Formats: sequence, structure tokens, C-alpha cells
Amino acid sequence: MIRRLAHLCINTDNLPAMLEFYSKVLGLPVKFAFRNSDNQIFGYYLDCGDSTFIEIFDRAGKIKQWGGTMEDAKRGTRFDHFCLEVTGLRDLKVELEKRGAKIGEIKTGMDHSFQMWTADPDGNPFELMEYTHHSLQLQQHPADAK
Repeated sequence: MIRRLAHLCINTDNLPAMLEFYSKVLGLPVKFAFRNSDNQIFGYYLDCGDSTFIEIFDRAGKIKQWGGTMEDAKRGTRFDHFCLEVTGLRDLKVELEKRGAKIGEIKTGMDHSFQMWTADPDGNPFELMEYTHHSLQLQQHPADAK
């Protein structure tokens, strides 16, 4: 069952400026940071309240972590995906596939949440995520973001 919008993901070539804007100017607290295998931060999760978030990734760091290519991106076009928080992810996958949706495999993300991916008819990707007891989004004292 779909519960709510969980997060919106934005890619950037200036992670420090984006972090400054969203955390200092808008006042959104950092919930946790994404670190690569070299322990370098390449993204942040910012708390918007009521378990909704803005996720920001450095484009080069994201490609280093998960692959892909660096495409030209115009200012104002860095939206990456949105995510819907769900419950019963496995059952939802079966139901959506019965309705004709092409759904990716269920995986555990770096944030310890279950996730699967699909796209709308225009090709806009979106994530369906089920929080677990270990999900960083639900931790009272998230990992150090510095």
C-alpha cells in the first residue's frame, strides 16, 4: 500500500552549496550522509518532517558509486526521481505486475530500506520504498554527517 511521498532526489555538481542552502538557509536538518567505500560523502538526506526527505547527490560521486555516465545537465533540470513510501512491498510488487507495471527487483539500499524501481509512461523513474527497523530514515540518532 502506498503511504506517502517519501523523498525527492536532486543531483548536483555543487554539493556544498546545495547542503548550505537546504540545511542552513531553509533549516532542514541533515538526517544522514551517504558515504562511498573511501568514506567520502557523496550525498545527504535532509529531514522535511513527518518522515519525508530531500535527497541530494553529487553527480560524479553518484556515478562513481553506482555507475552511469555524466550527461550534460542544464540549470534547473537536476531532478532525478521521487520515491513513494509503501508498506507490504513484496505484495505490492505482485499486484503492480498484475496490473501491467514493469517493476525491478527488490533490493536493500545503502539506507537499509527495501526498494524497487519502475517508471511512468513518460519514462520518469521512481522508487517504491519500505522502511525496515534498520532504515536510517527512522533512526533517532543518525550517523555523523560530517
